[in-house]
Amino acid sequence: MGHLDHAAFGWLTPVLAYVMACIGAALGLRCTVRALAATGRSRRNWLVTAASAIGTGIWTMHFMAMLGFRVSGTDIRYDVPLTILSLLVAMGVVCAGVFAVAHSRDRNRALLLGGLATGLGVASMHYLGMAAVRLHGDVRYDPVLVGLSVLIAVVAATAALWAGLNIKSPLAVTVASLVMGAAVTSMHYTGMFAVRVRVDPSGETLPGATAMQFIFPLAVGLGSYLFITSAFVALSPTADEREASASAQRPVESAAR
Repeated sequence: MGHLDHAAFGWLTPVLAYVMACIGAALGLRCTVRALAATGRSRRNWLVTAASAIGTGIWTMHFMAMLGFRVSGTDIRYDVPLTILSLLVAMGVVCAGVFAVAHSRDRNRALLLGGLATGLGVASMHYLGMAAVRLHGDVRYDPVLVGLSVLIAVVAATAALWAGLNIKSPLAVTVASLVMGAAVTSMHYTGMFAVRVRVDPSGETLPGATAMQFIFPLAVGLGSYLFITSAFVALSPTADEREASASAQRPVESAAR
């Protein structure tokens, strides 16, 4: 069995992974709050932004953490198409869950179904990302820890959707995002602790790209997207602010007449 190191750079990658998860959750929750106060195309756009933020945050968390993953006795490469597919899955399932909950008349039922579907999708993203790993040897999993990681994903997803529906204040969103970041990061490392690798040393060149060639630039790019989108959301006026601005302009227009 090969020795697995989940934090080859010390605390750097776990901390970065947690920060990305928190940023994605905070941005997603804020966008969901904006969406519920909007209608029509504006609501749809806010929901899409919320889903992309949460999905991107989860994916970036996963692969930031994977930058610190090492197995003694073998190099590691990543299958590029599968890695990209894992990103699309993360964004797609979160989008489906957010839209289902936001547009359903029976919120409780939609919350349970949306949380289940989104959690399973997040778990699928994780294990698709692991399926993209190429190394000299066989990768196996502890089924109990895999099941626990899936359960954590479902609970975290359900909690995130509930928070999006019920939490409004910026302070509450911040606290919820910190909790959500801890939950999805815990799901990742629980899934990683389930990994067992039997190394088969070989001099053959592994297919795929190294983490620094592919994962790191993509993760940095998506992290930049989260920061830029966060700034956009922070600077965008809320519905209450737009209403207050419109109310302030009405007396001026009346006086002008």
